[in-house]
Amino acid sequence: MTIAVALTGQVNRDFAVDIAFEVPTSGVTALLGPSGSGKTTILRTLAGLDRIAGSIRFGDEIWQDSRTFIPAHERRVGYVFQGSGLLPHLSVQRNMAYAARRAPAGPFMIEDVIARTGIAPLLGRMPDRLSGGEAQRASIARALMGQPQLLLMDEPLSALDRDARRAMVDYLDQLLSGIDIPVFYVTHDRVEADQLAARTIMLRAGRIAR
Repeated sequence: MTIAVALTGQVNRDFAVDIAFEVPTSGVTALLGPSGSGKTTILRTLAGLDRIAGSIRFGDEIWQDSRTFIPAHERRVGYVFQGSGLLPHLSVQRNMAYAARRAPAGPFMIEDVIARTGIAPLLGRMPDRLSGGEAQRASIARALMGQPQLLLMDEPLSALDRDARRAMVDYLDQLLSGIDIPVFYVTHDRVEADQLAARTIMLRAGRIAR
């Protein structure tokens, strides 16, 4: 199966996209490019948070075309933002429980997710008591508890310092290779993309750079 995306349209007065690609429903696909190249726009369109003219197909499911638009809350998509996005009034454990309550049945069991992400020591902490790397690990765990078919990661390491970023790249390399769902990973760092991704789509000014 594949994920097929073809989008052509105006995003705002100053920016438009014209892109088409098809990738397998497995492994990590990096969206690489400078700021303003359209990386986050594509991620938000995949999530159903924004709509641009065109089509998106996930396997046999049409998520968007000229007659169909599946809203964000009906797409089984996990989204990891630049900031952790954790609910600040809930502990890490309660953030995960909140995501699990809202999710359909799926393959990710809470004990396995805790073990994979290494967050057992963090479960009782509030988000404001976490380091940047700890918060991102908790955010990934929460995203997986939503039982996604697709995981979207929007420059999740951008707020970390150099040493923490290097450690998190190694951590993500091991984690993402062990989950059986496709991942889109946005970055402007070529080294990061080369280490984490099975394939890279280079973007420039809303188009795929050849």
